[in-house]
Amino acid sequence: MTVDLASRRPPTRPSDALVLASSLTRDYPSGEGVVHALRNVDLAVGHGQLVAVRGRSGSGKTTLLNLLGGLDRPTSGSVVVDGDEISAMDEGRLVEIRRRTIAFIFQSFGLVPILTAAENVEVPLRLVRTEPGARDRRVEELLEIVGLHERARHRPHELSGGEQQRVAIARALANRPKLLLADEPTGQLDSETGHRIMLVLRQVVRAEGITAVVATHDPLMMDVADRVVELHDGTLVER
Repeated sequence: MTVDLASRRPPTRPSDALVLASSLTRDYPSGEGVVHALRNVDLAVGHGQLVAVRGRSGSGKTTLLNLLGGLDRPTSGSVVVDGDEISAMDEGRLVEIRRRTIAFIFQSFGLVPILTAAENVEVPLRLVRTEPGARDRRVEELLEIVGLHERARHRPHELSGGEQQRVAIARALANRPKLLLADEPTGQLDSETGHRIMLVLRQVVRAEGITAVVATHDPLMMDVADRVVELHDGTLVER
C-alpha cells in the first residue's frame, strides 16, 4: 500500500483542525544551560488525518507527542484538542481527557503480562465503567479489526511482538478516542512486521474515523501517512 506524495492532503487550516498547536516551545534545564526541545512549533491536524512526524533521535518527536497528549506542559504556547485547551487544564481534567479523547501507543507495548489480549483491551473500558455487555462487544470488535480474534485468550508472552503491538493498538482505541498518538510504534519490530503494523494503523484510523499523529524515523511510515512533517532540532517543517 503506497500513497502518492502529491495526493496527500495539504496542511490543515486552523479553523478545520482537531489538534492545534500554536507557538509551542519546550525548554529543559541541563546543567548550567538549557535544552530547547521544541522551538515555536505550529501544527494543525485535521479530522481523520494520519500525520507522520519524522526526525532523528533527539529532534523533539517524543516531546511534541507528550505535549499534544497532555503528558507534559509547554514552556510557552498552547495545545488545543477538539476545542479544549489541554495545555491550560489541571491534572484531574487531563486524566479524563486521556481516558476518553486522547489515546497513546508506545513502542514498548505496555501490556499487562498476567492479562489475556482481550483483558488488556478491556482495561480502558473498565476505567470508564462501560456496561459489561457493551464492553465485551467492543473488545471483540477491536480484536477483529486488528486481526487477533483467534488470539483473544492468549497472554502477552504467548504473542509475537507484532501481535502484542496490535493488542496495544486495539486497547488504545477501546474508548473511541478522537486523537491517537503513537510514539515509534514499530521501534521494536523488524521491518516486515513494522510495515504490517503501519498498515493496521492506517486501517484503524479509517475504520474508526479518528485522527492520528505518529512519531517515527521509519521511512516506511511515510508511504501510509496523509501528511509528513519533520522536526529538525525542535523546529517543524512541512514535507
